[in-house]
Amino acid sequence: MKVTNINPKNFHVSQVKFYLILLPISIIMILPIIYIFSQALKPIDELILFPPRFFVSKPTMRNFQMLLNASSEGGIPLSRYIFNSVISVVATVGLTLLVSVMAGYALSKKNFKANKVFFKVNQSALMFVPIAVAIPSFIVVSNLGIANTFFAHILPLVAMPVGLFLLKQFIDQLPNDIIEAARIDGANDFQIVIRVIMPLIKSAIATVAILTFQISWANMSTSELYIDAEGMKTFAFFMGTLISRVDESIAGQGIAAAAGLIMFLPNLIIFIFLQSKVMDTMAHSGVK
Repeated sequence: MKVTNINPKNFHVSQVKFYLILLPISIIMILPIIYIFSQALKPIDELILFPPRFFVSKPTMRNFQMLLNASSEGGIPLSRYIFNSVISVVATVGLTLLVSVMAGYALSKKNFKANKVFFKVNQSALMFVPIAVAIPSFIVVSNLGIANTFFAHILPLVAMPVGLFLLKQFIDQLPNDIIEAARIDGANDFQIVIRVIMPLIKSAIATVAILTFQISWANMSTSELYIDAEGMKTFAFFMGTLISRVDESIAGQGIAAAAGLIMFLPNLIIFIFLQSKVMDTMAHSGVK
């Protein structure tokens, strides 16, 4: 009896039907990315052309030069905004992962009173959009005395309900025997989290890292609500205010396109490097 490989490693004629379906879908999904690059490289005459063209015919870096010139007029160098964003993003991602893994471990593998209550509170927090908790967050930040500091950019974003939910679900799938073996070897809870739990859920951690990075990198609310000093505001806030100032002019269209590409590129790069981990997360998220 002849056995047919349902998933051959090399190309097989039976795979043609999948290419016919997936190729058009892939083209449609990649078009917005191509459009972002095309818009940023268009000269002014192509940006205002009607009917508009999808692809750039005469690529130029003029839009990025105008963006740098416009940023230098504000008195605060562009590098300062980028520095603020990098520090805030790195600290937010690191703290979010550490707090979420430790909280997920406690909710998953520890038996204590109000365990289920805390998890239900986290699930309830998934329903609230950021604007709904803006006033309570402002009161907390003000009472803590961290306004106009990096902590104002970091702490409001550390508690990420979807990250805790995802990591807790993955930790639930880990056998208790592994943890007990580590405890017998003399490991405490912190060592178990760092040396046992985190290496086993790397795919989920990568997914939460991407989500946290996207939220933190594009975050403007902390600069609007908690920061008065211009030198402490983030790159995303600067880009948003710059675009609003110049968007009505013809040159503003090119500046807006260049700013959009700069904001988009870090997300694309992060996803390219971590996409295999994200796919693992999606494949195993329903496995018990």
